[in-house]
Amino acid sequence: MPMICLSDFEAYAKKHLPKTTWEFFAGGADECCTRDDNLLAYKRIRFRPRVLRDMSVIDTRTILLGTEISFPVGIAPTGFHQLACSDGEKSTARAAEAMNTCYITSTYSTCTVEEIAAAAPNGFRWFQLYIHRNRALSEGLVRRAEAAGFQGLVLTADLPYVGKRRDDIRNNFQLPPHMTVKNFEGVFEGILTKEDADLAMRHGVQGIIVSNHGGRQLDGGPATIDSLIEIVDTVQDRVEVYLDGGIRTGSDVLKALALGAKCVFIGRPALWGLTYKGEEGLREVLQILHDEFRLSMALTGCQNVSEIGRNLVQFSKL
Repeated sequence: MPMICLSDFEAYAKKHLPKTTWEFFAGGADECCTRDDNLLAYKRIRFRPRVLRDMSVIDTRTILLGTEISFPVGIAPTGFHQLACSDGEKSTARAAEAMNTCYITSTYSTCTVEEIAAAAPNGFRWFQLYIHRNRALSEGLVRRAEAAGFQGLVLTADLPYVGKRRDDIRNNFQLPPHMTVKNFEGVFEGILTKEDADLAMRHGVQGIIVSNHGGRQLDGGPATIDSLIEIVDTVQDRVEVYLDGGIRTGSDVLKALALGAKCVFIGRPALWGLTYKGEEGLREVLQILHDEFRLSMALTGCQNVSEIGRNLVQFSKL
């Protein structure tokens, strides 16, 4: 059966992954309200399409901090990719390189930064860093990523403690014995309020990722798309703003861009693609999002990403 949309990859992953692995990937904090609202929030947004426009040429390209990518969807930092496919983050890096987009590599990768860089030597990659109490350890990891050719650093700001993920506790989730976090033994991620956006800019960041950690940290926080306007209006084009959480279709991508995101990043869907067919599966996920995004642009009258603006959407009363 052909894979038509991202939910097909989700169904495949749920069927074929071990139960504990699936629940680790899929789970959110506590009652999973924020995880679920990340998706539901997009359904409250409606398009205001323009017609009678020439749609013979549609350009999906955009630029992140000076680097051009083929379309505004990158891969968010998620850990433990070898749980989804044997090549782990090496497959992820190759897929991102093939699709000419940005891959944010997690601190908690099951491949080293050197292995990831060697797998896709021409790829566009940023490195996500959890600040370790041992500052020398964190600094050493940053130096390794820099030496391996990573072009940006993404600091995660929303993890002073790990959220309570009930399924992982019930399952006593841990990595298999043969698998380790290889990297332990710019941009701020996790911003949801204007106050923290101001603080991040005062610290000299070049971009902000509006994120709630996929609903895996604080349950009861806002959906990321609902926080986006507040952040965009606060930064006033002084830094680039990105978003992750809840992206499942190309129209979701268009809605996020209409509300001011420069690019979106996918987390769980990337893992579903890896589960399906490794690098090839993730490329399929990205290609589907590209094609859906391009079609959504065409049907709303946008020839290129610069024409995507807030007047393209409205909020429904659902």
